[in-house]
Amino acid sequence: MNSEKIDNFLMSTIITVLMLTVGISLWDHLYFSLKFAAEDGVVEYGTAIALFIASLILIRNALSLRGRATKLAVGLTFFYALLFFFGAGEEISWGQRIFGWETSEALKELNKQDETNLHNLEIGGLHLAKTLFGPVLTVAILLYLAVLPWLYSRSERIRNLADTLAVPVPGWRHGVLAIVSSLVIVAVESLLDVSRVWEVYEFIFSLLVVSIFLLPTNRDKVT
Repeated sequence: MNSEKIDNFLMSTIITVLMLTVGISLWDHLYFSLKFAAEDGVVEYGTAIALFIASLILIRNALSLRGRATKLAVGLTFFYALLFFFGAGEEISWGQRIFGWETSEALKELNKQDETNLHNLEIGGLHLAKTLFGPVLTVAILLYLAVLPWLYSRSERIRNLADTLAVPVPGWRHGVLAIVSSLVIVAVESLLDVSRVWEVYEFIFSLLVVSIFLLPTNRDKVT
């Protein structure tokens, strides 16, 4: 299957997930929270798998860039791959509930959910999932998905910077889907009062980045 067909599949999956989110939320709030978007459910594991695939694509891109791009571009692409591998591990607490190991006592004292991950750490009353990994990360994601494509097409300075840093630039379809997804998620949470709806948002983001890394706007610079 070529990249274009995979991309079409990913776009269709995102639209389907959004439709399911609205439909299941209207049908049964509890089923949505306890089954569809539940911890260790299909959405959470789907997010982890997609982030891991994104990491593998970035590694492939980094290897492809060797010998024809700067060492900075190659190194940064490997670094981005590491970040997404880290995200995949964090999403499933590094396999803790899959393999059944216990959280260390030192981490239990800091982790809000007694899990082996960093995003649930609470230090000095500061919960990382609700501060750094919450609104801050959401704003950064939206800027990347919805604003960067517009800036990249209009500013030579931004275009050169993105290419120099080997940043895979989203296409317009990614920005549109990001905005639509944000509106749907906010509407479901506020109007239908459904919990764990942001787990779906994470899943959609993970599918979007797989698509972006496969077919970025600046593919000749970063793949």
